[in-house]
Amino acid sequence: MVVPFWIWLVVAGIVISAYMTIRTNREEKEMELREAEQEGDIYIKRMEEEKEKRKQFHEA
Repeated sequence: MVVPFWIWLVVAGIVISAYMTIRTNREEKEMELREAEQEGDIYIKRMEEEKEKRKQFHEA
């Protein structure tokens, strides 16, 4: 049984598309995680600054 060439091209296209989809999803998840960590760091920094301001206010 001989498989036409175009079928191999379609199968290769499906495999490549699946690989690219998985790769893109993984990269997006990593980016979202990095952004969430940065936002968390910013939030924690602001909380510490606010805590210092309150501490200084109560000491004065």
